[in-house]
Amino acid sequence: MKTTLGAVVLLVASSAACAQSSVTMYGRVDGGIEYLNHIANGNGGSDSRWSAEGGDWGTSMFGLKGTEDLGGGSAAIFNLETAVQIMNGTTGGGRLWSRRAYVGVKNDTWGQLQAGRNLFIDSDGVWAFDPFVQQAVSSASLVRGRNWQQTSNNVEYHSPVWNGFDVQGQYSFGNQPGNFNAGAQGEFGRSNGIMLSYHSPLFDVRGIYDELRDSSGRFSNIFTASREYFVGGNLRVQKFKIQAAYTHYSAPDSPPGISDTADHYWLGATYQATPKWAVTAAGFYIHVGEGGGDVSHDPASHAMLYALGTTWNLSARSFLYGTVAYVNNGKSGTFSVFATPRDSSTPTSPLAGQSQTGAYVGMMHVF
Repeated sequence: MKTTLGAVVLLVASSAACAQSSVTMYGRVDGGIEYLNHIANGNGGSDSRWSAEGGDWGTSMFGLKGTEDLGGGSAAIFNLETAVQIMNGTTGGGRLWSRRAYVGVKNDTWGQLQAGRNLFIDSDGVWAFDPFVQQAVSSASLVRGRNWQQTSNNVEYHSPVWNGFDVQGQYSFGNQPGNFNAGAQGEFGRSNGIMLSYHSPLFDVRGIYDELRDSSGRFSNIFTASREYFVGGNLRVQKFKIQAAYTHYSAPDSPPGISDTADHYWLGATYQATPKWAVTAAGFYIHVGEGGGDVSHDPASHAMLYALGTTWNLSARSFLYGTVAYVNNGKSGTFSVFATPRDSSTPTSPLAGQSQTGAYVGMMHVF
C-alpha cells in the first residue's frame, strides 16, 4: 500500500513538474542548387558558377527553447539557436550558438526582459516586411547583409501588444575597458535600437531606429557599421500581401571622401494562389550617396534588383522553392543579387556597372 501510494505521489509530482516547465527542440533544414553569372574573377573578367548550396531560402538552424511557469502570469525563458550549413556540416562560424543564446523572464502584463546573444534588432524586425523574407535574394542583397547581423552582450525588452501596438528595445554592450563604444576584435561595438509596430487584420506598420558600431566603436561603413532609419508596411487584400519599405543609412565616421549615406526602397507582393502554391515578385532599389569607395566601401552608385519566386507546400512542414533574380547596376555599382560584403573572401559581385542574374531551387523542412 505504501509503495503504491508513493508511486502515485511521484507520478503526480512528475506530472505537475511537466505541466509547469517545458523544453522544445526545433529547427529547419534547407538545401538546393544555385546558379550565378558575371562573378568578377579578379583578372578583369567574369565567370559563372553552378553550386550546391544550403540556406538559400532560409538559414538552416537547430535550437532549444524552454519556459518555466513562475506563477502570477510570469515565466522564466531561455533560447539557444545556431546556424547550420548542411552542405559541409559546419555550424555558426565557430560559435556553438551563433544566432541566439539568452535567458530571461516574461510576464503577461509587463512583457519580456532577456539578456544574451541575439539577432540584431533590424534582423529581427525587417524580415516580416520583406516580400522575400530575407532569402539569399531579398532586402539584404543591395545592403550587403546589413540587416542580417547578430550581436552579443544584449539586454532586450519586448512589450506586450497594447491595442495593436508593441515596442521592442535592444542594447548591446561592447564590454571593453577604456572605450565604452568599442567591441572585441571581430565583434561589433556598442549597438542599440528601438522598434515600434502596429498590427491589425488588414495592415501592419513598423518603424526602427538602430545603431550598429564597428569594433572601434565608430559608424565607419554604411553597410557594416551605421545608423539605420527604417519604416515598412504590409497590406493584406484577399489573396495578396503587398509589402513596401524605405531605409536610410548613415555612417558619419567613414573615411574622408568615402560615401557615407545610402537610401534603400522596395515594393513587392505575394499571391497565395492556392493553399499549396504561392508566387512572390518584388523590386529593390539602392542609391549610395556622393563619395568615393575602396575595397570595403561602396562608391556613389545605384542598382535595381528584380526578383521572382515561388513556393509549393508538400506538407505543413516541408516545401519546395524556386527564385530567380536580376540586378541592373549603375556605372559604378558592383551589387550582387546575393547579400555579399564588398570585401568578402568568397565574393559574388560583378564588375562595376555589370548586370547579374542568379537563381536557385531547393527544399525546406521545418521541425
